[in-house]
Amino acid sequence: MQLDLNCDLGEGEPVARTRALMRHATSVNLASGGHAGDAVIMERCVLLARELGVRVGAHPGVAGNFGRGEVKLTVKEFQTLLLHQVGALHRLTEVHRVRLHHVKLHGSLYHAVERDAALGRCYVETVGGWFGGSPIYALAGGQVAALGRRLGVVVWEEAFADRAYRSDGSLVPREEPGALLTRPAEIAGRVRDLIAGQGILTVEGHRLPLRARTLCFHGDTPGAIRLLVAAARALAGPRKAG
Repeated sequence: MQLDLNCDLGEGEPVARTRALMRHATSVNLASGGHAGDAVIMERCVLLARELGVRVGAHPGVAGNFGRGEVKLTVKEFQTLLLHQVGALHRLTEVHRVRLHHVKLHGSLYHAVERDAALGRCYVETVGGWFGGSPIYALAGGQVAALGRRLGVVVWEEAFADRAYRSDGSLVPREEPGALLTRPAEIAGRVRDLIAGQGILTVEGHRLPLRARTLCFHGDTPGAIRLLVAAARALAGPRKAG
C-alpha cells in the first residue's frame, strides 16, 4: 500500500507556499476556521487541490494559541465544533465537485481524543455518522484507531514526518531541542524505514513499531517544501540507470 504524504495547509501561509507544498503532498489537511483559516482561504485551497489532483481533508481545531492550548470542551461542544468546521469545508468541496477525503484534528484536539475516551468516541461517531465516506487520520497505534476499527469507521493511521518521537510513543514537545526534524536526509530515512516495516527511530535510539498509512508534514516547519520533496523522492525509490 502506497504511503500517503499529508500536509497541514490553509493556516495563513502565502499562496505560493501553499501551492508549492501541494505539489509534493498527496493529501492536504485544510484549516477549517478554528485555529486558522476562513471561507475564502478554504475555497482557494480546495480549488488548488482540485487543480493539482490532491486529496482534501478537513483540519478542525480550537481557537487561541494556534489551536495548541489546553482543551476545555464538553462532548456536546466538541460535536458542535466538528459539525460546524468539517461541515463548512464539506459544503465547499460539494460546490466545487471535490470529494471530502478525510478528517484530521489539529493540535491539542488531536491529542485530547487519544486521552479522553468520551471525546474520542464522540469524534469517531460524529465523523462516521455525518461524514461516513471520509476516513479519519489518527495517531498510529492510538485509541482512536482502535475505536474506529471496533465501530466500523475507516481510520488511516498516521505518523509524523517532521517530529521527533520518544520511546513511549509520545512526541518530543515543541519547546524542547530536537523536537522538529528539518534535514531532508532524516525525512527520507524515516520514509524508507516505514516502507520497510522498521517503524520509527526514537530520540533514545530505540525502534518504535509504528505502521502508518499516512505521514504528516506541518506546513509551518522550516524547510517544509524541501522535506516533502525528499519524502516524495524516497517513496519513488532509486532511479534506474540507463
